[in-house]
Amino acid sequence: MKKILLLIFGVLFLSCGKKKEQDYYSKNNDSLRKSISRGEIIYNDLCMTCHLGNGQGVPRAFPPLANSDYLKNNQEASIKGIKYGMSGEIVVNGITYNSVMATMGLDDQEIADVMNYINNSWGNSFGEMVTVEKVTKITP
Repeated sequence: MKKILLLIFGVLFLSCGKKKEQDYYSKNNDSLRKSISRGEIIYNDLCMTCHLGNGQGVPRAFPPLANSDYLKNNQEASIKGIKYGMSGEIVVNGITYNSVMATMGLDDQEIADVMNYINNSWGNSFGEMVTVEKVTKITP
């Protein structure tokens, strides 16, 4: 009888820890899903013209976002580009691009949302969720 009670208490104790962990991941996944959904709307309104609906960009004119080594390895620079605009040469997947991206006039929440959409679309899976706090810390 003692063994059964110990087993039951052990299972309850361990499942409580897992529940908290599951709640944490569930909450973050829900936040990420909502951010991606908002980001898709922003992307379709402002970014799709140059980077296209499939994230492939326009060869030699506008760099791809899908499977982009630059985006994967330069998250802060990518956020900065959306926030403040971007010009000058960058190399994406071995191809040099030298065009101008104007500032989009987005607030920090919108920038986080569009980054989360881009980071999780077209086969991309780049890093952790981009938060408003992270975007706010990025300065010119």
